[in-house]
Amino acid sequence: APPCPPPLQICVSKCPDRYMTYLTSYADPAALEYYRDFCTPEFKNAGKAPVEVLKDRECPAMLIPSTPLAQRCFPAIQAKEGVIMVGNQTTYDDGHGHRRNVTELLEGAKNANVVLEMRQLAMKIFEDYTVSWYWIIIGLVIAMVASLVFIVLLRFLAGIMVWVMIVMVILVLGYGIFHCYMEYAKLKGEAGSDVSLVDLGFQTDLRVYLHLRQTWLAFMIILCVLELVIILLLIFLRKRILIAIALIKEASRAIGHVMSSLLFPLCTFFLLCLCIAYWASTAVFLATSNEAVYKVFNESACSFSGQTCKPETFNTTNVTKLCPDAQCLFAFYGGETAYHKYLIVLQFFNVFMFFWLANFVIALGQVTLAGAFASYYWAFKKPDDMPAFPLFSAFGRALRYHTGSLAFGSLVLAIVQVIRVTLEYLDHRLKAAENKFAKFLLSCLKCCFWCLEKFIKFLNRNAYIMIAVYGTNFCTSARNAFFLLMRNIIRVAVLDKVTDFLLFLGKLLVVGSVGILAFFFFTQRIKLVQDTAPTLNYYWVPILTVIVGSYLIAHGFFSVYGMCVDTLFLCFLEDLERNDGSAEKPYFMSQDLRKLLKKTNKGQPDA
Repeated sequence: APPCPPPLQICVSKCPDRYMTYLTSYADPAALEYYRDFCTPEFKNAGKAPVEVLKDRECPAMLIPSTPLAQRCFPAIQAKEGVIMVGNQTTYDDGHGHRRNVTELLEGAKNANVVLEMRQLAMKIFEDYTVSWYWIIIGLVIAMVASLVFIVLLRFLAGIMVWVMIVMVILVLGYGIFHCYMEYAKLKGEAGSDVSLVDLGFQTDLRVYLHLRQTWLAFMIILCVLELVIILLLIFLRKRILIAIALIKEASRAIGHVMSSLLFPLCTFFLLCLCIAYWASTAVFLATSNEAVYKVFNESACSFSGQTCKPETFNTTNVTKLCPDAQCLFAFYGGETAYHKYLIVLQFFNVFMFFWLANFVIALGQVTLAGAFASYYWAFKKPDDMPAFPLFSAFGRALRYHTGSLAFGSLVLAIVQVIRVTLEYLDHRLKAAENKFAKFLLSCLKCCFWCLEKFIKFLNRNAYIMIAVYGTNFCTSARNAFFLLMRNIIRVAVLDKVTDFLLFLGKLLVVGSVGILAFFFFTQRIKLVQDTAPTLNYYWVPILTVIVGSYLIAHGFFSVYGMCVDTLFLCFLEDLERNDGSAEKPYFMSQDLRKLLKKTNKGQPDA
C-alpha cells in the first residue's frame, strides 16, 4: 500500500482565530477570502470545486482558533478555574452563525493520527445518538407497527398482499434508481464531480463523497442489478408463487387463531438476554479473578530464587537472612493455584455453555411455535378442535416432555459452533504464518464446518417440528424429518424456498419503506417537519440504526410466519403419506389445500 501523504504545512502571517471548514466556506466570498490566507500560494480558486481543492491539497480541510508557539500554530485552548476557553471566550462562531462550546475543539486538537481521528468520529456519532435517539425509537415503533399491519393484512388478503408486496418492492427499488440517476445527472458539469473515489482517497468528512458522480453511479448500478435479479426470479417462479400463496394463506389462518404467537419472540429475546448477561458476567468474573504474583529476585546464588513471596512479610522471613541481596518484586498478574492455571479452560467452557444455552432457548421457541401451529393443522374441525390456549399448552409440553431432546439437539449444534470459533481463533493467530498448506487446510475446515452448521440448523428445525407433532426423541424425529423431506425433495425446493423468498420480500418492503422515510426525515427533506428534525454531524448514523433495527423487528415477526409455514408444510406431507381421504383416514388439510391438490374426503363433509 502507498504511504500516507504528510500533513499539509503552510507558512502564514498569523494564526487563524475562528473555526471554519472549507466545505462550508467556499460558497461565501467573505469567508473564502479569509480562508485564502491559510492556503498554498498555488491556490487561485479559479472555479475549482471543494473536492478538487482537497484532492490537490491546496487548502486545509478545517481551521481551528490557534495561538503561535515556537513558530507553530497550536489550538488556543486554555483552562481557567476548570472552564475550557479559547482566547477569553467559552464559545465561538462555527461559520454557520451558531455559537458552539469550546470543549468541542478538544477533539479537533487531538487529530494527530488515525486513531485520534477515529475517536473524533466516534464522539460525533455518539453526539448524533444523543440528539436523535427518540426519533430512532419512533422509527423502530413505526417498523413494528408496519410489520404487524402487514401480517394482519396477510391474514385476510394473503394473495393480494403478496402481489402488492412484490410490486411495492420493485417500485421502491425503482425509486431508488431514479433518485440516484437524478443526483448523478444534477452533478453533471459541476467542477470536481468527475473525480474518482480512488483519486480522492479517504476523507473524514463523508459528505464529500456525495459530491462525486461516481458515488451515485455505484449506488444506481447496485440497485439496477438487484432490481433485475428480483424481476427475473419472479418471471421464472410465477407459477410456483401461486402454490406458495396457498401455504401463506393457511399460515395466515393459523396465526389468526394463535395471535399470541406474534409476541412469543419477545419471550425468546428475553431469555437470550439472560443467557448473554450470564455469559458476560461470568467472563468478567473469570477475567478479573487474577491477583498480583510476587517472586524472589536476587543477583547471587540463592535457593529461594524464583519462589513466590509476599511483600508485606518478606523482610521478616529467613530469605533476607540467607540471601541478603534478595528482593520480593512483582512478577506478573495472574496466579499459581490450580484455579488460575486452568482459567483459560474455564473461559472456554463458559463460551461453550453460552452457545449451548442460547441454542436451547432458540430450540424451545421453535418447538413451542411448532406445537401451537401443529395443533391447528391436526384439528379436523378448525378451530373448534383446537385447545383453548395452544401456545401455552405447547410451551408446557415442551418444558415437561421434550427438555432432554431440546438439550441434545442444542448440544450437537453448540459443539459445531465452538469448533468454528476455535478455527477462527487459529486463523487469526496464523495470519502471519508463511505455511500456505496450513492456511489452505484451515480454510477448508472453516468452510466444511460452516456448511455442517447450516445443515444441522436445518435438520434441528425440522426435528423440533416432528418432536412437537409426535413427541418422539430427537434422533428419531431428526431421522423421520430428514427422510420425509428427501421423499418430497421437489416440493421442499419449490414450496419451502419460494415461501422463504416471499417472506424475505416482506422484510425488504418494511425495511425499505422505513429506511426511505428516515432518510427524508433526517436529511430535512420533509417540509412539514423540517424544523423538527435534529441537526446532525452524520445523518447516516440514525438512518442506519433505524434500518438495522427495522430489519431485526421485521425478522422477529416474519420468523413466526416462517415457522408456521414450515410446520404446516411438514404436517401437510405427513397428512398426504398417512391418510388417503377415506372415512378411516381422512385428510386433515384445509378445504383450499384439498382443492389445490384435487383431494377429497370420501363420506365426510369438508372441514
